[in-house]
Formats: sequence, structure tokens, C-alpha cells
Amino acid sequence: MEQIWFADGLRFECTQCGRCCTGAPGFVWVSEPEIERLARRLSMSLEDFGRRHLRMARGRLSLTEKPNRDCVFWDRQAGCQVYEDRPDQCRSWPFWNSNLETREDWDSAANDCPGCNHGQSWDLVQIQDQLKRAPDRAEWPD
Repeated sequence: MEQIWFADGLRFECTQCGRCCTGAPGFVWVSEPEIERLARRLSMSLEDFGRRHLRMARGRLSLTEKPNRDCVFWDRQAGCQVYEDRPDQCRSWPFWNSNLETREDWDSAANDCPGCNHGQSWDLVQIQDQLKRAPDRAEWPD
């Protein structure tokens, strides 16, 4: 059996810098429980939340983006407006398959993300749990 390069764990703590919430277009996939949680946080009905903050993409629901391609919930002055209730896809960053395939992939993510290699220590079991929440490569934009 091949050794998992991050078997001894990794360090990560979100700095809320917004680099993963801004810039390139993409999808933030949301499930029904996540939609309910976000709507409740914003004191909105599910219908209003859906009209304002959701779009259909590739047969699934995704959060909308601002015209500048930032996440609809990212505020450049105040940070994430729903951080405590953010979707699993956001919670699982940077523990995505694309960042964990090789040490080089992790180092590349760390070049863009100041939280990588700092802060909280994550053991293998915790990382694997986050991987279950992470988006699959097939779900990325073309």
C-alpha cells in the first residue's frame, strides 16, 4: 500500500484573507441543509434566499457570485459574512483532493493561502474527514 504523504498531519488555520473567496469564477456547491442553515443565518425564507443567492449549474445548486466574481458572501472590508455557517466546501478548504495529491500540490496551495502550514494541527483522520466534504475535481469549472 502506498504511503500517504500527509500521514503525519498538516497545519492549517483560516486567516479569512479571502483569497479562496475571490478572483477566478467557480462553483460553491450547496446542499439543502446548507441552504437552510444560510437562509436561517440571514433571516430569509428559503424562497428569498434561493432567488438572491443560488444558481443552477451543471444540474446542481451553487452560490451566486458578485459581478467581480467574488463570493456573494465575501465583503472586502469585513470578510465572510456567513463564516460560522459557511458551506462544507468552504469549511473543507484546503483539504481538497487537488491540494493533497502530492506535497508539491500542497505547497502550491500554500503559496496562495497564508493559513497553510500555520496554526491548528490536523491529523490524518481529521484531514480524511474534510476530504469527504471537499468538492470533486469533476465539479470544477472548465
